[in-house]
Amino acid sequence: MVAVSTNGAAGTQVPAASLRNAWVKFGQFTAIQDISLEIEAGAFYSILGPSGCGKSTLLRLVSDLIPPAAGEVSVFGKTTEAARLAREFAFVFQDATLLPWRSALKNVELPLEIGRSRGIDIPVSDKTPMELLELVGLKGRENALPHELSGGMRQRVAIARALVCQPKLLLMDEPFGALDEMTRDHLNLQLLKVWEETGVTILFVTHSIPEAVFLGQKVLMLKAHPGRLHEIVDIDLPYPRSIAQRDTPEFTRYSAHLRGLLEAC
Repeated sequence: MVAVSTNGAAGTQVPAASLRNAWVKFGQFTAIQDISLEIEAGAFYSILGPSGCGKSTLLRLVSDLIPPAAGEVSVFGKTTEAARLAREFAFVFQDATLLPWRSALKNVELPLEIGRSRGIDIPVSDKTPMELLELVGLKGRENALPHELSGGMRQRVAIARALVCQPKLLLMDEPFGALDEMTRDHLNLQLLKVWEETGVTILFVTHSIPEAVFLGQKVLMLKAHPGRLHEIVDIDLPYPRSIAQRDTPEFTRYSAHLRGLLEAC
């Protein structure tokens, strides 16, 4: 049976992100309407929904890239601006956006260099940039330039770069969407390893139902026109997860339930 909750309450723990009646408007267009939810610290949330439902807008709202037109948004009990300045979160976009003249290692080190040059006291990961590259499976490729790496490898460099300042919250906007299925499966496993080893909270936008089920402890389903919260589905599958779980009846039931919700959106 598929378990469905109506909210993401985190009990007495300070949530990683909290939205209270949040709206986003672009001129007369309402992108997000009256969303209230709490993102549990340390959890992995997948975000699903039809095109135009505000998935990417939700990440940008949490990351202080766009302001709410109404309502309140906080990250670990701080304003989004204060959380951004404290480097509480990091963003991984659809494109890896690596500097082409810098090696993989130098790209990972870039946030630290920028912080030092500006005299900013930024948190530093317990793992060195080299260790982060190893964590994402790029040991031995630290001196490679971006054009010498595959698309999946470039995204792994982007993830390592995002982790170098030890964020508590990782926002990921469909980072594997342009990759082939086998590479995507491999990176899904790699990302779960990163999540389990670092304890970072992850908000992961995807258009893939199997990917959402495979990765997430919870799936946020959004509705479109305007974007609003439809349901939060708890994915009660054990970790560590394996690709073989996708062939189980439980996985199929979750996928079918989410497909039904998506069709109703």
